Amino acid sequence: MATFHTPMVTLSDGNLIPQIGLGVLRIDDEGVTPVVESALEAGYRHIDGAAGYNNEAGVGRALRNAGFTQGEHRKNLWVTTKLRDSEQGYDSARKAFDRQLGLLQLDYVDMYMLHWPTPFNWRSGETWKAFTEFRAENRVRTLGVCNFMPEHLDRLYEETGEYPAVNQIELHPTWQQREVVEYCKAHGIAVEAYSPMARGADLNAGNGTIERIAAAHGVTPAQVILRWHIENETIIIPKSAHAERQKQNLDLFGFVLTPEEHAAIDALDGPTRAGHDPMTFTYA
Repeated sequence: MATFHTPMVTLSDGNLIPQIGLGVLRIDDEGVTPVVESALEAGYRHIDGAAGYNNEAGVGRALRNAGFTQGEHRKNLWVTTKLRDSEQGYDSARKAFDRQLGLLQLDYVDMYMLHWPTPFNWRSGETWKAFTEFRAENRVRTLGVCNFMPEHLDRLYEETGEYPAVNQIELHPTWQQREVVEYCKAHGIAVEAYSPMARGADLNAGNGTIERIAAAHGVTPAQVILRWHIENETIIIPKSAHAERQKQNLDLFGFVLTPEEHAAIDALDGPTRAGHDPMTFTYA
């Protein structure tokens, strides 16, 4: 089996996060266990989950089965989970976090995140107080957010005096969110991309642009898009339930995009997101 060496990204709090992880959205609790096990076998050392995915128990079973809940294996694994939006608030976040650790069968998680900003029912400031306590208790290493726009990041900073270390946003060639990315970079916030291929829609983007670049390098269209993210210094969490594709999604370092190829992918930016609007969406 090939051995893949995933680059590490240094976060503003000094922690190192593997630049490539496995996303587990839309995999049921029973089905996620073998998916995570095969990813760990393939060499993944970064698993991205959430309470809202309703599969934390299945992720926990995989971590236990593969021997990653304690010891040296645990030290070399990055596990992210996220607070359910309906459980935002100081007291409810503390209760939720205890439950989530139990489901994951872990003593700590590497990153805990606010899943959506819910500006229509803003509780991020009071929730963040609980988050900082988890960090002080050594039950969380890094604090992050998902789907926060600059105005949400400004508000969180005004209320807490702290920016998150990571902002996980929808990001792919046809939805590049350049203003959000520029804001994050200016404030020391690492950008993490979910739906890095627009749920597969971007594989055919640009009237064959991605496919032509893939053919030139002898790789898949998916590898071209993920390589573009890597070269942009973006953290990525592609989802795949198939062992062979999981391996391909790690195998991104045997080729480099030419400046012209990278610019051609940059030019695919468009006005349509594949997912939800952060101004209105919530995980109940």
